Amino acid sequence: MKFEYPSGATPLDPNEIDGLIPSHISTQSELNEWEANNILKAENWLFSKTSHGNFLTIDFVKLLHKKMFDETWTWAGQFRSTERNIGVQPYKIASDLNDLLEDVRCQIINQSFPFDEIAYRFHHRLVVIHPFPNGNGRHARLMTDLLLAQAGQPRFTWGRQKLESEGPIRKQYISALKKADRHDYSALAEFVRS
Repeated sequence: MKFEYPSGATPLDPNEIDGLIPSHISTQSELNEWEANNILKAENWLFSKTSHGNFLTIDFVKLLHKKMFDETWTWAGQFRSTERNIGVQPYKIASDLNDLLEDVRCQIINQSFPFDEIAYRFHHRLVVIHPFPNGNGRHARLMTDLLLAQAGQPRFTWGRQKLESEGPIRKQYISALKKADRHDYSALAEFVRS
């Protein structure tokens, strides 16, 4: 099977591709559909409960990724062990993620920013860390929506379209993340509620 990656997506290495669980998948569109169904089950699980307790933990971050991709990839819920075109070095994932989760807990307690700002900054940093071999953007969006929901805030709209496919909305999202890399969150702030 030949993988096609939209702009800004992280390519899988051959060992990760070998972790594909369903053997009947032979095209990118079949994989996209399979993953979407797997993620929908995880989303239903995530938002069917009124509380997930302390979800700002490394264990929960891994659990959510596992639920999102457990029918698709053998490595679901496991941190990546290889370098990427984005993300921290693999040995830094756990410590950087722990720092992020602690920072967000403190920001919420101290009301350091308006809640939307806490949420989109959290999303950006989670994407920057890029803890998993694949699915990081989708995972970071669900984690962010959970953060908002648990605080009684409305979920972000994320441009009101799927961001997995190439197109103008994905380009706008990637551009907003790149601006946030330079500490300009204005485009991301606008995008998450567009």
